[in-house]
Amino acid sequence: MGTAKRASSRVQGVSALALLCAMAILTAPGLATGSAHAAPAAPAAPSAPAPEPEGKSLDQVRKEIEDLYRQAGTATDAYNLAVGETKAQSERIVEIAKLVVAGQDRISGLKDRAGAAARAQYRSGGLPPGAALALSDSPSAYLDGAGRLRQGEKATTDLLSELNRTQTDLERYAKDAGALWQKMEENRVKQEAAKKEIEDKIKAAEALESRLAAEEKARLIQLEQEAQYKAQTAWLSSGAMKDVKGAATDAGKRAVQFATAQMGKPYEWGAEGPGSFDCSGLTSQAWLAAGRPIPRTSQEQLRLLPKVALKDMRPGDLIIYFDDASHVGMYVGDGAMVHAPRPGRNITMAGAGSMPIKAVVRPDA
Repeated sequence: MGTAKRASSRVQGVSALALLCAMAILTAPGLATGSAHAAPAAPAAPSAPAPEPEGKSLDQVRKEIEDLYRQAGTATDAYNLAVGETKAQSERIVEIAKLVVAGQDRISGLKDRAGAAARAQYRSGGLPPGAALALSDSPSAYLDGAGRLRQGEKATTDLLSELNRTQTDLERYAKDAGALWQKMEENRVKQEAAKKEIEDKIKAAEALESRLAAEEKARLIQLEQEAQYKAQTAWLSSGAMKDVKGAATDAGKRAVQFATAQMGKPYEWGAEGPGSFDCSGLTSQAWLAAGRPIPRTSQEQLRLLPKVALKDMRPGDLIIYFDDASHVGMYVGDGAMVHAPRPGRNITMAGAGSMPIKAVVRPDA
């Protein structure tokens, strides 16, 4: 992780705009600056064309690879959601088990008390009240005892009611635990299916890349950067950033600081750090570090966090990408965002408009 540490030290104390400009110089034409008037850098002269897989152009291969990775991202969200639900269900089952133990202990105590009451009644002989009064040597003492007996009878009735309630609770706990076990099994099946889909998509994308010559792989990266730069330039030229002037909150600053400090670390599906992250693993951990736990997946972040208009966007807000909400990045200011792009790439800064934006959500609204 030496590279990650160096990347982290570079970004600390540097504004998003300055860092973005520096990265644009180092990786041009991969990233637009915060200026809406920034002109695309001239693309590097292409190398001599090499044989391409199945007669497809390199740009077609790029789009196919990106689509496979995006599908893997959607499956990763499904996997992460199933993992999160399974964890919550498991924790609830542990809570129920503790309640069952406590309930069983309570029933044992109640049964002991009921037995003691029954033995006391047996010792009294079980005579009818009229006969007991007639045979008593001291009617006043009998009446006093009868009052205590009535209190004892009420206590016994209350004890039996409590015993029944506790037994009913135990039956409900058993039913709840059974339902949770069933859901856990369903989620296990979902996890396995999502895991297989992720692995299949990634393998297919890697297989496409592996068939490219070294020159083509370098050119593929350049094409990715050019496509992102073109999208960012068009987005800025549309005036999307014209009214965006929101300032980060203290929590937002902490979240941005955490996210940018991870730059250079690799993308890994299902990962939440510290050595690697997937896209929503990065954003959720950044906000957790800022003291605000948020949903784990980009789809749940979209569904559960408050949405804000693009013009009201401020650093720390999350940008949800694509119609299926399969990707998320964190806005850091100056038209830039930080994100974990995909397998085979490291956490980096990119133009906020370099992918189709679905919505902006705010963890600290």
